[in-house]
Amino acid sequence: MTGSLKPPPKKVTPKLDQNIMLFVRLLRAIGMKLGSADMLNAVDAAKTVGVANKNFMYHALASSLIKRREDKPLFDQAFYMFWQNPKFHERIRDLLLPKIKSPGDEHDDGAAMLRRLSDALAAPPKDQPSANDDVKIELDTTGTATDSDRLKHKDFEMMSADEMQAALAANANLQPKLPRRSARRSKLSSRGQLIAIRAALQHAERQGGMVIPKFRSVITKPRPLVILCDISGSMEHYSRIMLHFIHALTRNHPQVSSFLFGTRLTNISRQMRHRDVDEAVQSVSHLVDDWSGGTRISASLETFNHRWSRRVMGQGAITLLITDGLDRNPDDALGIHMERLHKSTATLLWLNPLLRFDGFAPKSHSVRTMIQHVDHFLPIHSLRAMTDLTASLAKVQTQRDAKLA
Repeated sequence: MTGSLKPPPKKVTPKLDQNIMLFVRLLRAIGMKLGSADMLNAVDAAKTVGVANKNFMYHALASSLIKRREDKPLFDQAFYMFWQNPKFHERIRDLLLPKIKSPGDEHDDGAAMLRRLSDALAAPPKDQPSANDDVKIELDTTGTATDSDRLKHKDFEMMSADEMQAALAANANLQPKLPRRSARRSKLSSRGQLIAIRAALQHAERQGGMVIPKFRSVITKPRPLVILCDISGSMEHYSRIMLHFIHALTRNHPQVSSFLFGTRLTNISRQMRHRDVDEAVQSVSHLVDDWSGGTRISASLETFNHRWSRRVMGQGAITLLITDGLDRNPDDALGIHMERLHKSTATLLWLNPLLRFDGFAPKSHSVRTMIQHVDHFLPIHSLRAMTDLTASLAKVQTQRDAKLA
């Protein structure tokens, strides 16, 4: 009787490993962050459940390859298109070669998911022109000055998968000019503007009483940088690029404290210190569980003010508040928490991606409340906005912007 209770052996396709490898490459091409370890886990999961039941196969691959909530729609589309059409395998092999797209292949229907998937599966035209046909030669301008300038000014929300990868690469090369402050100590310098009386007298004592003037200059140190970034549903299209931006600042600054907030506040300072940006983002994704959810700005600021403000706000810290300001449950306490945050920092910069709109106006209650307690109100929706911000951090003024007065 016991022999009849054993499950039947699972039938495994001989080329299952190669098919999963091509499927993972497809997912990488449409923007999902997957490594070799994820591919091996997917192969093991598929061999465990077998290929007899398509639903079992789907959930086995999904549990191994989906790392973020926003990746699930992309995975679903890729799964059902890949595993139901054998000719797709030939298309996936073409991903390893340069793509040549004919005019009109891409159609912007407003859905970022379909646009990214079509970019990855775009195949060369099948019809080859004959010798008698007129051949129209088109030059690929990707990477030229015009194309790079267009990418710098394009909104992150409107970028395709390839454009987002280019933006992430450009973000890694940012060279921020760090804000600095005057330290209490000074050092001897021949070009100093201050007289070093003690050093001059000590030198005179060793030289028989002859006083030779000595000069000193003030030492400057980088100001601490505190970053509060919104990862709620309204900021979903910007969360990924903002993590890369925070990592770039952490890599170039000796003292950065980073926090994410959606429905609650999470400290990610330690995770952002990973040298590799992909490892840093992956560790953050495992730590934070309120991605693309609601927004509780007031409660998150209250938690920061009570638990973290005194620890990270010393020595003239500069605070970057990255959010669109759309609070799910705005209350009267938001103004109190914003006022306390403003008084605890030397300069408070609000970086809002909604400033990409020329006609932006603070209409919501939360935005009107928050804007009263910030020193600078700047956009953060494109590579140009990020570059301008990093270039001006060293020159940021502690006084409030006159336009916000």
